[in-house]
Amino acid sequence: MKKISFYDQISKNKRDSVLLGVVVFFILISLVYIISSIFSPSLSLLFTIFAVIFMIVYTYGTYNYGDKVVLAATNAMPVGEDKRYTKLIDVVEELSIASGLPKPKIYVIKSDEINAFATGKDPNHASIAVTTGLLENLNRDEIQGVIGHEMSHIRNYDIRFATFIAVFVGLVAILSNILMRSFFWGGTREDRKDRNLGILIIVGLILAIIAPILVRLVQLAISRRREFAADAGSVELTRYPEGLASALEKILKINQGKMKVSEAVSHLFISDPNKSPLDNLFATHPPLKERIKILRSM
Repeated sequence: MKKISFYDQISKNKRDSVLLGVVVFFILISLVYIISSIFSPSLSLLFTIFAVIFMIVYTYGTYNYGDKVVLAATNAMPVGEDKRYTKLIDVVEELSIASGLPKPKIYVIKSDEINAFATGKDPNHASIAVTTGLLENLNRDEIQGVIGHEMSHIRNYDIRFATFIAVFVGLVAILSNILMRSFFWGGTREDRKDRNLGILIIVGLILAIIAPILVRLVQLAISRRREFAADAGSVELTRYPEGLASALEKILKINQGKMKVSEAVSHLFISDPNKSPLDNLFATHPPLKERIKILRSM
């Protein structure tokens, strides 16, 4: 089997980002068209054209400012030159040099959980956020392992894909929710005698249900694979697999999955910040025990 290089992975991640954007774009446009066709058929084309223009602007905004939305949604605060975080700043600088990447901006999230994520549109516009729980519970080697994982996400352009996913998943969920609520409120045009109305309502209802699930499943399949790749990237940067393995072991023992983070951004974190009964089916991350086992076999 041909071994995939990091450069191949970067190219694949860029293609995945574009493909995902196209798929979600058409799902969103379909939702808008069905909503407008049911409730205002005479203006459906106008609404759809407006939606296309809006989505182009929205995609541009997501590309340039999606990371800021994610950081705000997680209540991440910039570290700057705060001396309380000297060890964290030093580790990020060291691994930036090791990876050959520009130093990302550093943020801290107030939480007892051990977690971290990276976001941004490319390595030149990247940010890394860690929880206060991570700084309190991990030693330097373990922090290096986690930061190496996040630097690998930055190097592989996972951050661009993940940022698009975070914002688009939220938008699909909002539109689907609007469509579902409109059905329950009985907001359809009762004066219409269009034979296709019933078909539109059925299609709209089905799309409203499956659209968020479809986008979520795409998110899960790709996110899990990229976590393994980032783990391997961390080992390449730190030359010490036990650092990340030990950090993940502490996450397994300490974390309760109570960060109250939106599901739209949960896939960004090194470990799922929310625990639910559906984790086995919709988990954004591979099992921690499996990741630890692989790291300790390196």
